[in-house]
Amino acid sequence: MNKIYLLLILIFWANANLVGQTSYSLYEVIEQAKSQSISARAAETRKENFYWQYRSFKANYNPSLNLIGSLPEYNRDYFSNRQDDGEILFQSREQISPNLQLALEQPIWFTGGQISINTRLNQFDDLEKDVSQWNNTLFNIQLVQPIFGFNELSWDKRTEPLRYEESKRTYVEEMEFISRRTTELFFNYLDAQINLQIARFNLANNDTIYHIEEGRYNIGTTSKDKLLQVELQLLRSRQDVSQAQLDLQTSNLRMRSFIGLREAINVSLLLPEVLPDFEIELDRALAYAQQNRSDFIEFERRRIEADRNLAQAKGSRFQTNLVASFGYNNAGPTLSETYNEPNSQQRINVSLNVPVLDWGRSKSRIQTALANQKLAEYTLDQEIQNFELEIITQVSQFEVLRNQVEITKKSDEVAQERYEVAQNRYLIGKIDITNLNIALTEKDNARRSYINALRTFWIAFFDLRRLTLYDFSNGELLYQDKD
Repeated sequence: MNKIYLLLILIFWANANLVGQTSYSLYEVIEQAKSQSISARAAETRKENFYWQYRSFKANYNPSLNLIGSLPEYNRDYFSNRQDDGEILFQSREQISPNLQLALEQPIWFTGGQISINTRLNQFDDLEKDVSQWNNTLFNIQLVQPIFGFNELSWDKRTEPLRYEESKRTYVEEMEFISRRTTELFFNYLDAQINLQIARFNLANNDTIYHIEEGRYNIGTTSKDKLLQVELQLLRSRQDVSQAQLDLQTSNLRMRSFIGLREAINVSLLLPEVLPDFEIELDRALAYAQQNRSDFIEFERRRIEADRNLAQAKGSRFQTNLVASFGYNNAGPTLSETYNEPNSQQRINVSLNVPVLDWGRSKSRIQTALANQKLAEYTLDQEIQNFELEIITQVSQFEVLRNQVEITKKSDEVAQERYEVAQNRYLIGKIDITNLNIALTEKDNARRSYINALRTFWIAFFDLRRLTLYDFSNGELLYQDKD
């Protein structure tokens, strides 16, 4: 009866471990990171931020209707009043002067000016003298136009759409970088998982070998030295298991924290041994990078910004504004009288601010902008070369990495088979413990080399996706403009 209870307990414990453990593939972990990680949410927030910045930029070119006023402005004080004979009298006053203005304003982006249509209403009440006056501007159209100045709206129209397009592509690149970072953490955890499997296997194996050597020592077929060597190996195996368990726990926490996995479950990773099968042409990879990457949008934007800074330096030398307006207004003791036969109102003004002698400040600003423009060109040319070199290097080594995976996989299989042969020969006394340990070490190293080759390949795969924004395995663009 006790044996039955014991069997039921063992079955329950085994099922509990199976239920509490979930296996994840590399792509499943990556999808988890893209949907739940803090990095993905931060990238999404930055994308949204740039979207509203772009909306704000576009709104700058639309008309605006503004209501401005003071309802009312009340003033009660004493003021100085100079008489005809020069005497100054301080007199009291109590006034109310509300005012209201409605203005429809429209920027003119291609000239940098602004046109507005306005209507104004002002009232003045002197409470002490019981006098009321109204001033009504029924209609007024005004043009404010800088002459030979820097047109910020025109330059923004060239740079801001590029900046927004750059931000959308950067978002896709950030998501691909999350894939790369997740791959690193995936293989860190997978390494710890494999190392624990190796450590447990070696512990069980060394425990068996120790008992075999102990039996041989008891019958006098082996020496005390070899028995102690095996015992030392057994102790090291126990230490390796403890360290592997700690490494597994640490790497597990780091991966779960990054990908946003909050459930308290045991995670088991599946080895991504099936490699995507595709060929990469260098010219195609460079073309996709130039077509899709945010860097090339950034390069163009930075060139325009260098030209913009030069234009701004030149435009700041002379500040000339033309202000012209036309409308109708009137005044009267009552509001209704201000609508009777309003007078035409015209105004024109040209303001100047021209430095006559600035001791070379304007020239220095322009020359600095010219130097920065040249520096920007040189810097961008170098960055383009570095970027293309990175693509060339990545594509050139990709097939080498694929071949390394195949070679290390075959080496892993050969080393595993060799160890099994060496183990059988050891059991029948054909080889000693030293040769068996050599075969064991080679088996473990071959396994780790295979895992490392897989790591390098998959990191390079996601690097290539990030650098070109193209999925060569499925033949599709990773960035598609839906706006």
